[in-house]
Amino acid sequence: MSYHNPYTPPRKSATFDDYTLAEIRRAAATGIYDIRGAGTKRKVPHFDDLLFLGASISRYPLEGYREKCDTTVVLGSRFAKKPITLKTPITIAGMSFGALSGNAKEALGRGATIAGTSTTTGDGGMTDEERGHSQTLVYQYLPSRYGMNPRDLRRADAIEVVVGQGAKPGGGGMLLGQKISDRVANMRNLPKGIDQRSACRHPDWTGPDDLEIKIMELREITDWEKPIYVKVGGARPYYDTALAVKAGADVVVLDGMQGGTAATQDVFIENVGMPTLACIRPAVRALQDLGMHRKVQLIVSGGIRSGADVAKALALGADAVAIGTAALVAIGDNDPRWEEEYQKLGTTAGAYDDWHEGKDPAGITTQDPELAKRLDPVAAGRRLANYLKVMTLEAQTIARACGKNHLHNLEPEDLVALTIEASAMAQVPLAGTNWIPGKAGF
Repeated sequence: MSYHNPYTPPRKSATFDDYTLAEIRRAAATGIYDIRGAGTKRKVPHFDDLLFLGASISRYPLEGYREKCDTTVVLGSRFAKKPITLKTPITIAGMSFGALSGNAKEALGRGATIAGTSTTTGDGGMTDEERGHSQTLVYQYLPSRYGMNPRDLRRADAIEVVVGQGAKPGGGGMLLGQKISDRVANMRNLPKGIDQRSACRHPDWTGPDDLEIKIMELREITDWEKPIYVKVGGARPYYDTALAVKAGADVVVLDGMQGGTAATQDVFIENVGMPTLACIRPAVRALQDLGMHRKVQLIVSGGIRSGADVAKALALGADAVAIGTAALVAIGDNDPRWEEEYQKLGTTAGAYDDWHEGKDPAGITTQDPELAKRLDPVAAGRRLANYLKVMTLEAQTIARACGKNHLHNLEPEDLVALTIEASAMAQVPLAGTNWIPGKAGF
């Protein structure tokens, strides 16, 4: 005989929560996996789990209104004849014309130029508008080869060979047919309106030896002028960084699992790769073991949102960071002003991630000309520049408080962790102790 306690509310499973149950029903009804954009939505250890130790007696702070804190960074000084000098170490990550509207790409270029930093093409080639409004433009060279041509390689200021991406290391991208307009189809040499899926690996190499050959080819095409970046998804950062350096990279771009994507399987976004926080120290250790730290620059991306995040990434050993999702929010993505239209799409501002459908009310992740008109690239570019300025000022504020006159002088000793997980990943002491999990001492 069973007894139900009327005073106890029904208890739901933590394993089979409402979202999981809904996904099982959706899969059973449709027979297809879920596709979406953006990055992981699960909670993982992140920069919020680290704190800075400001200066007092043992360290001497800098006076913010009188003493300089430099933010400049030089990228590509290893082999390139024309390395890049940026005013701020915050760059704009690769997001393609196709995934984004032309107005959105123009806004990113405008904002980055005002702030004195670089933007990146993404998959699918280079538009004249993007080149025209980007003072410093990095050209992505991806497995798909969409839009790739020697002319644009030479027009770029740097070339980024994309081996992997944080949201989907080991996987290719997607662009559904409704976003393949006449112009996108022409640039990518694809049929209009037909779904496409990018390759997960480059067609002309199978390992790091082939990567070295490819980097040499790119250098010869560009007369050794352009810095060559290699971008990897955060999966095996020590070995991938070491192999990229040995293949001849000037810069390594390391993308953690909080990094976004235009479209891929949800199961990929949530279950493949490592948190950004876990990726940085192994990559830095690889550079140090090879005697190349600060000689080959490290750019970290994946979930960077504030100047504090920037300062923490640099303190852990990065030379610069890249932002993607945050930049889209700055120019108007997921804006509550479009809440009514987001709700008509079955979502809400702040949660909209169906970028692949091309119905973005903000006019950013779409190829619909009427929706794209909603985004004013001039005003959006100013918003992005403001955001980049604030992030840079925040990072400077923290560096001065730690007694540093350059952001690159921040170091792991300036940090402590709030959780054992973050302490282990970042290899900094748990707050209030000198203990790092896996290392001796207490």
